[in-house]
Amino acid sequence: MSSFDPAPESSRSETPAAPEPHRTEPHRTEQHGPLTSPADSTARVGTIVWGLVVLALAILIIISQLGLVVLNGTYVLIGLMIGAGAALVIGGLLSARRRDNGTTNGKA
Repeated sequence: MSSFDPAPESSRSETPAAPEPHRTEPHRTEQHGPLTSPADSTARVGTIVWGLVVLALAILIIISQLGLVVLNGTYVLIGLMIGAGAALVIGGLLSARRRDNGTTNGKA
């Protein structure tokens, strides 16, 4: 007898089968208001800034490997961190300002 064959009638126990657990569908919520199009969504400031930091590092590594300029790694990292920090702060302030100028829904 394979594990897929049903057990013979004589070997079945007389205990009742356990009831199946109650299954519910996932909770569905209705969306309120119109759907936003992908053009309405904006990229996050942090994503853009860190993308630019990685791009700048890649460009500086390429320039350094070509021998066009000799770079001091410490100064390069300090400059990148100062620039990235300033860009994150300014971008966050601009984003908050734009969000405050938008329409409000009357909620706190």
